[in-house]
Amino acid sequence: MAIITTLTCGVTAAHADHRPRPARLTGPQRSMLVEATQRFRDVRQAIAAGYVPTHDCVPGMGLHYSNPAFSEDLRVDPLRPENLLYVAGPHHMLRLAGVEYFQPDADGNPRTDRDRPTLLGHPFDGPMAGHPVAPGHPPMPVHYDLHVWLYQHNPAGELATENPDVTCR
Repeated sequence: MAIITTLTCGVTAAHADHRPRPARLTGPQRSMLVEATQRFRDVRQAIAAGYVPTHDCVPGMGLHYSNPAFSEDLRVDPLRPENLLYVAGPHHMLRLAGVEYFQPDADGNPRTDRDRPTLLGHPFDGPMAGHPVAPGHPPMPVHYDLHVWLYQHNPAGELATENPDVTCR
């Protein structure tokens, strides 16, 4: 089992990665997720749908826009990602790079993982310790997450947590 370090919303948390690399979506899975999220390529559509910026760029992940209603519903719905990942594009326009699925850990214990969620057969990373997200946002509990790089190639893998091509310049 490889140990990796993940920066999530500006805080470092070590966690075990339980997926063999590189994990990939099937063509139909990818098409379904793109169809469900392509309207969010326009960040204004994301805001209108209830996604809120966290205002912190995380190296390897970009800017997170979180939907609090989806984060609190305690279920994984592939058509409703809890977070959208944006990167700065030309002329400082935001460009959708990927999505992040999030699930709180049922027992709140980062040493147990009996409730590890999956998305389309792919296990989430974690559990990872809770941490503050951003001023004005409630702290994140012990949780699992899964990043899916739908709109920007990730040389580390389509389902890798971090994308080495994503910077915060």
